[in-house]
Amino acid sequence: MNRDRAGKDSAMDEPDPSVEVTVTAQDATTADICITGELTEDARRPLVRAMTDLMLQVPGLRRVQLDTTGVTFLNSAGVSALVQLERMGHPRGIEVPLVVGSGVVSRPLQVSGLWRRFTIIDRRDGVPPHTHEPMPPGVEHS
Repeated sequence: MNRDRAGKDSAMDEPDPSVEVTVTAQDATTADICITGELTEDARRPLVRAMTDLMLQVPGLRRVQLDTTGVTFLNSAGVSALVQLERMGHPRGIEVPLVVGSGVVSRPLQVSGLWRRFTIIDRRDGVPPHTHEPMPPGVEHS
């Protein structure tokens, strides 16, 4: 797994087969980004591109829902990509809630303390449907 990508921009533009990012614009103010597969560093580029395209193409955008129910693996680079998307939307007043369908996504967010950073739409089996609101910046939980 020693891939040398230096000077090979075309390789960076090729889609990674381990992740699929699909954008569905719902209306003039909301959109969905569905993530299927492994949410790792390789997912960062297509996710950021999808979010950037939405922000440029939909001027009244106020909510981009990230559907992670199809995620099969999440590592720290994938968590970082989720935080990056939330940070991209924040200054523009765009809410970025996460739809969570399994412990693959919920557990790393809970362990890292980032569960409280996002609005979470909880769709895990055995958990009553619930939306967890994020904590305001600077507020510590007890």
